[in-house]
Amino acid sequence: MTYRIDRLAQLLHDASRALRREFAARTTEHGLSATQWRLLGSVLRDGPMTQAALADRLDVEPISVSRLVDRMEQSGWVRREADPDDRRCRIVVPSDKAQAIAPGVRQIVEEVTEEAMTGLPDETRRALHAALVSIIDTLNRNPLSIIDTPNRNPADAPSSAAVCEKTDE
Repeated sequence: MTYRIDRLAQLLHDASRALRREFAARTTEHGLSATQWRLLGSVLRDGPMTQAALADRLDVEPISVSRLVDRMEQSGWVRREADPDDRRCRIVVPSDKAQAIAPGVRQIVEEVTEEAMTGLPDETRRALHAALVSIIDTLNRNPLSIIDTPNRNPADAPSSAAVCEKTDE
């Protein structure tokens, strides 16, 4: 039997949207938008990074990340610091406030993921994970395979000072 692939993109989109919606519903007490959660999750999980790397990771325009970081910095969720590798750059760092809620947020992510996978045997879960990783890797290596796909791997992003927010120092 041949798998019908014509709805795969829509199913992936719908699954992603359902996961984001469920996550947002369980984290409302912190008052962060879905995009703010994604930014915070990125710096908590992967460590401090430039706004350019965050824009790439979140698949949004750099100016949008700048405004997002401005709001999150004013609310005490992140701070900007000089990049130890390039003093001309600023990196976004999770604040103590963000670090304090990180374990609870990780627990919510685990609960939502487990709920989403309810009824799937371990073998199916592993196969799904492997398939999704393969899809992402394939599309990231071959940007012509989908329309207007930005570089989604921050490690592949240019590392020059042109991609970071300059300091006035």
